[in-house]
Amino acid sequence: MSPKLPTGATTGSGPGGRIEVRDIQSKLEEIRGDAEETTERAKPAAVIGAVAGVVLLVGIAFVLGRRRGRRKSTWVEIRRL
Repeated sequence: MSPKLPTGATTGSGPGGRIEVRDIQSKLEEIRGDAEETTERAKPAAVIGAVAGVVLLVGIAFVLGRRRGRRKSTWVEIRRL
């Protein structure tokens, strides 16, 4: 008498429906393929986001540096005698 499997349970290709190593390997390959597809679709958005972040960071550094330079600048007047 074989054990009763719950509904929706996975059965493998081995004797008696046992899950074997090649079943696990094939499932991992399937998952890897799905993950690579998702990565390829998300890559352009990630690149655009990274570029926008760098541009924003450089802009903030520029504005803050300009502001600080104006506060600490000293005017020196040189007159000829």
